[in-house]
Order: sequence, then structure tokens, then C-alpha cells
Amino acid sequence: MSSPASPVTVRAPGKLNVSLRVGQLQDDGYHDVATAYQAVSLYEEVRAFPASDFSVSFDGPIDTSGLETDGSNIAIKAARVLARAADYRGGVHLEITKRVPIAGGMGGGSADAAAALLACETLWGCGMSREDLHDLAAGLGADVPFALMGGTAVGTGRGDELSPALAQGVFHWVLVLAEQGMSTPTVYRELDLHRERNAADLSPIAVAPQVDAGVLQALRAGDPHLLADSMHNDLQAPALHLMPSLSATLELGESNGALAGIVSGSGPTIAFLAADPDAAIELQIALSAARRQAVRVTAPAHGAKVVQN
Repeated sequence: MSSPASPVTVRAPGKLNVSLRVGQLQDDGYHDVATAYQAVSLYEEVRAFPASDFSVSFDGPIDTSGLETDGSNIAIKAARVLARAADYRGGVHLEITKRVPIAGGMGGGSADAAAALLACETLWGCGMSREDLHDLAAGLGADVPFALMGGTAVGTGRGDELSPALAQGVFHWVLVLAEQGMSTPTVYRELDLHRERNAADLSPIAVAPQVDAGVLQALRAGDPHLLADSMHNDLQAPALHLMPSLSATLELGESNGALAGIVSGSGPTIAFLAADPDAAIELQIALSAARRQAVRVTAPAHGAKVVQN
């Protein structure tokens, strides 16, 4: 096991949940989910440098002043998990360029962890397979394995049991980034409260939910119109309840040419699906004119990947 003299740079993608079904609250306080993930072309970039201990720093367009830089940071956790698994006795300094919104429902922290795993594995020359890294990723968080894998996939269990999904063509999205993040546990708690409040009006909640067949058909066909008709997120109603301003953003996008809008994951990022590149550009211009922070991306994108070694 040897370390190259130069740093290793890895990019890992943010994600969208084009479908997210949430099962019943279980005795351990968690929910099983069924989700269709797509990786998008908004990347976290992690540079790994040889070091005697573990440290992390940040740059990029995202305000990172509130992020932890100690052992509680998920990228540091990932590096330490790998070091233990590989019996590596050194450390690493991680420089992370953040572009995916923090607490935005797009798996930015998970992308950092996936990128850190691959960057450190390459830096240290551990000789681990992608399957080995996937197993380590699953222990770090539900979305970390998908950030490692990328593309399009169905996630079940806690979201970390992945099956690649067939997807044709390119989907064009415009993301509206919120000024503040949302806590995933808080949104899930609000979902449980929403279900309790409306129990008489809701269909029985599945213990083990499934991704809708229409979503998978739309992805296989590469048809944005079909996908727009079938997208769903069980966390959208609680996210809108907690942050009512998101409703106005959804209406704004859909009145300016979006085929459909959806809250990404637990929010508050909103993803608008466009029919084609020109429609995405027009939508981005309209949203920016309305003083929303709008970013154009495409999907599916590659998973964690060494881009410079």
C-alpha cells in the first residue's frame, strides 16, 4: 500500500429522487423507502492530500460556514472508515469544493462521503473493489452508495439497497436552491404527524413501498412528458407545510414552462423537469428574473469518479 506524491481529485454527483415512497414508521424509528434516484450534473469535488492526521476544509459557491470540520464531518468519517478497513495508519487532508446545497435534499454530504472513499482508496492504494467501497458506503448513510454508483437506480430498504434502472437519453432539469436548508429527520417527523392528522382520508401506508411502474417506464423510454406525469414524493407535503414559500416557487416554475416540479428528497431544493435544453434555458431565465437561484443540470450523471491523479 503506497501513496502517490500528488493529490487525488474525485467528483461525485448530487441526486434527485424522481419518485420517493415512504413506508410506515417502524419500531426502530426509521422508515423503509422505495425511490428512483437520478444522479445530476452538479458535482461535489474532493481533493485528497497525504497527511499524518485527518482534516477537512471547504471552498466553492456554497456557504460552508456552518459545516463541522471535526470528526463528525461525514467526509472525515468516510476516510476513517476506509483507513480502519484497509489497516492504513496514516491520515489525509480533504479539500472539498461544495456545489450541491447543504441540507437541500440532494445528497451533498453523501456525495462528499462517496468522493472521500474513492479519493482515499486511490491515494492510499488500498486495492479495494467497488463492491468493497459500496459496503463501506452503506454504513455511512442511505444515499452514499448511490453517490458512489451514479446513473439511475432504484433504492429500497433505507434507500441503500440499489438496483440499476434502465434509462434512455438525457433529462433536463432546472433546480431552484433555497436560501436555507431543511432537516431530514424533521421532515420525516412532519410526515408522520401529517399521516396521523389525516389518517381517515389516507390510503393504508405500505410497510414495504414500491416505486411506481409508470416512473420506471418513463425512465426506460427517456420520455420527460411521461416522467412529469408520474413523479411523486411522499415528503413533499410535509416539506411544504414546514416551508410554505416552496409552494409559490412550484407554481412559478410550472407557470413558466416546466413540465412538472417536485421537491427533491426531504427538500427544500425544487427540481423542475423541462422538455428539452431550450425549454430549460427559458425556464432558468424566468426563475432567475423572479429572483430565484436557478441552476440547469442534466441527468443521469456519472457516479464518484477520479478526475485527476
